[in-house]
Amino acid sequence: MAGVKQDPPYRCTCRAGPALWTGHDRLWAGRDPEHSRIICRVDFGRPALVFVLTLAAASTGAPPAATVSAQGRATAARPATAATIPRTATGKPNLQGIWQVRNRAAYGLEYHNASYGILPGKGVVVGDTIPYTPAALKKRNANFEKRAELDPFNKCFMPGVPRIMYIEHPFQIFQTPNHVAIAFEWSSVYRLIYTDGSKHQDGIEFWMGDSRGHWEGDTLVIEVTNHNDQTWLDAAGDFHSEQLKVTERYTMTDPDTIQYEVTLEDPKTYTRPWKISMPFYRQKDMDRLLEFQCQAEKEEANGAFERDERTWFPKPKP
Repeated sequence: MAGVKQDPPYRCTCRAGPALWTGHDRLWAGRDPEHSRIICRVDFGRPALVFVLTLAAASTGAPPAATVSAQGRATAARPATAATIPRTATGKPNLQGIWQVRNRAAYGLEYHNASYGILPGKGVVVGDTIPYTPAALKKRNANFEKRAELDPFNKCFMPGVPRIMYIEHPFQIFQTPNHVAIAFEWSSVYRLIYTDGSKHQDGIEFWMGDSRGHWEGDTLVIEVTNHNDQTWLDAAGDFHSEQLKVTERYTMTDPDTIQYEVTLEDPKTYTRPWKISMPFYRQKDMDRLLEFQCQAEKEEANGAFERDERTWFPKPKP
């Protein structure tokens, strides 16, 4: 067991770690048969105090801890998500900053091998498989075969939500008490999420959907409706209809990580709701977003115009 500290005579701290530890005659620890808990026993020369530490926090890189005081009380350490995350003046988690994924979900949400134009990647779908209806699965497979031609993203159309959140471009989050804004490096696109209780627009379809948010404890929940049926979910041909409803959940797990979970509902395309999950990581080496204008880059590559590096500078004074 790593990180066991003894402060004689009656105080100790026991931390979970990768190895078992047996040491001081007043402190004993062992792993239970399921390997999911650390059991600590402290003997003060009177009836021993036994307490259990679960390893649920191990995936975040911050092992759980407990402290035993001279009074014999065991106190679980406060979870890192509550104690260390930055907060705004109103007490909400401060999500502001520049973020980006470190996965290949943009190429395919399901586990996928390499293909032309698609890098291999692990899946981010909870349960591994998108629950398409038989007809929708047939269409998805046809999309994949003609992906270079059919993918709207290849034509510089807006990616839609949630795809824009995990393409290989960073984004920046801004917060006020009534709004959350997300600005993207890709084509200077942005999302404006109202958190003031206002309702969705009626009868209008958007490339990026209509986003309305609220807080559930420390989690920002955003419901996105009013999608059109023109966007894909990735480069592998995964798609949706205009009936899509997206529910995003943003939860800070530490100051530099946001866990992003999305539920997708579309009875026209899927047999049931399904989820994706992935972390966003803070980009500490960026002080601002850079610029990538997809349509301009495409037109320049096609010879539609030649770049003039100084068009935005004023003429020199005589």
